[in-house]
Amino acid sequence: MSGDAWISETAPYLAPRAPGRQDAWTDEAARRGRRGGQLLLQAGEVVAPDAVRAALQLPPGEHVIVRRRLILLDDRPVELADSYYPLAIASGTPLAERRKVPGGAISLLRDLGYTGAEVVEDVSAALATADECEQLGLSEGSAVLRLLRLTRTADGTPMEASVMTMPADRHLTYRLGKQGV
Repeated sequence: MSGDAWISETAPYLAPRAPGRQDAWTDEAARRGRRGGQLLLQAGEVVAPDAVRAALQLPPGEHVIVRRRLILLDDRPVELADSYYPLAIASGTPLAERRKVPGGAISLLRDLGYTGAEVVEDVSAALATADECEQLGLSEGSAVLRLLRLTRTADGTPMEASVMTMPADRHLTYRLGKQGV
């Protein structure tokens, strides 16, 4: 791992934010003396992609709510982040609207009665699609990392599946603590 690797932990992204606090990404970037931001590219109902459908345990052809964001670092694109929610959870809520959600999605989900208790992340590599190349400023034929993060409630209910797509030169570092001791 190089000396300038970006080491990020998942936990802050899963914790509801206090009223008036910035989102976790903006906070993380600021702690490093950088400027984090995001652009909301899409919000609304779509047919669930296969990997998302399977993660959320939905039948084929099922619709979900998606929030697609372009994640920026110092005004440069570094990641596409697509968060998907079952209609039973997100339909008719601010998650389905193309506007900022005060306090963030995790805080809204908590207010709706859904708190993440378990997270499973799956990382894969692929060639970037034409859309990903355009959004992330990559050359045709570039590789990307895809992280699929599934969040479940304490009773095992899948509440959010996020697909994060980032250039392949990104470093993913996980910190795990002892559990059940």
